[in-house]
Amino acid sequence: MSDLPRRRLLDRLGSTPTLIAQHTNLQGDIDTRGALLVNGAVQGNGRVGGEVAISTGGRWQGDLQAENAVIAGTVIGDVTVADKLEIGASARLTGRVTAKRIAIALGAQVEGEIACTGSEPIVQFVEKRAAVPEPAAR
Repeated sequence: MSDLPRRRLLDRLGSTPTLIAQHTNLQGDIDTRGALLVNGAVQGNGRVGGEVAISTGGRWQGDLQAENAVIAGTVIGDVTVADKLEIGASARLTGRVTAKRIAIALGAQVEGEIACTGSEPIVQFVEKRAAVPEPAAR
């Protein structure tokens, strides 16, 4: 077994992600080959060829497909991840969740079916990082 620390998926984003900023509302489907970071709200379906991260304040309503994902915000719709899905303690998911590897922090809420398609069991963990606070309104 390797003694190397496992890096959080979000820390490994290889490319500059597309950003949906806080206080931004996007309506429509998204199809991207690269990484996507959601701090605002999306209403539509998404196909992400790289990593998708939905922050604590982020909200997605619609079905979402990605290679890898970190979800700390709210998702209403089915989530399908080809490889690794990390669900943070502040996450609220409603819908079917499918991924090859799944890690769920204690405190996360998932309302729906969870399917792990790989041979590894679902991992539960305690969130050790503090949530990034929302910027104060001006």
